[in-house]
Amino acid sequence: MTYLASAYTHPDPVVREQRFREACRHAATLMREGEMVYSPIAHSHCIARFGLPVDWGFWAAHSRAMLARCDRLAVLELDGWETSVGVQHEIEIARAMGIPVRHIAPEANTPAGAGA
Repeated sequence: MTYLASAYTHPDPVVREQRFREACRHAATLMREGEMVYSPIAHSHCIARFGLPVDWGFWAAHSRAMLARCDRLAVLELDGWETSVGVQHEIEIARAMGIPVRHIAPEANTPAGAGA
């Protein structure tokens, strides 16, 4: 099982929506390639619309539990991934659990928003 980490939190809801769509698109690509994928953004973006926070503080325990069930972490390098609190914590958690980390560079023409 691959855990697909990607930047999400941003003050602009348009950027969050773009990041959600890119996470879904890349999850679908990995799934077409035969991988079993869990994307916290694809899973939580729709749920958060029902009054849940969108920040790492709220989702940290959930993300840790899901990472513990995954065999690898794939980091989708959308704009903002290097400064994303959530992505950086997901990388730290995976390494602490001995879960291999790989990086995926999105296509150059993919708009994903700036910042974290």
